[in-house]
Amino acid sequence: MLIFIHYPQCTTCKKAKAFLDNNHVQYETRDIKVDNPSFDEIKEWLALSELPVRRFFNTSGQLYRSLGLKDKLQTMSEEECLRLLATDGMLVKRPLLVDKSTALVGFKQTEWETVLQSQTRSE
Repeated sequence: MLIFIHYPQCTTCKKAKAFLDNNHVQYETRDIKVDNPSFDEIKEWLALSELPVRRFFNTSGQLYRSLGLKDKLQTMSEEECLRLLATDGMLVKRPLLVDKSTALVGFKQTEWETVLQSQTRSE
């Protein structure tokens, strides 16, 4: 089952949710502010996504800016980044769409379409 991890007030998350609903995709929702991803979850999603850990940071967020992470991330290890992400869901880029074989970070409609179509074919 797909899990849609979002922040309900986020306009991009709202667009992604509308996309899923319009395409009749079944998913569970999880509010990232209420149910913060754990270190182990983020580590797993990082491996599934094949993205660099920096792509998991919400670079437009107030917390990211207030902590001065733009400069700090360059010297942090992957584990340090993962531990930091696990401290507050507002640091994590959203929305995320995850299951046991997929982790999509941020909403790019064409990327989501491609992944969902390939999953539908493999079921």
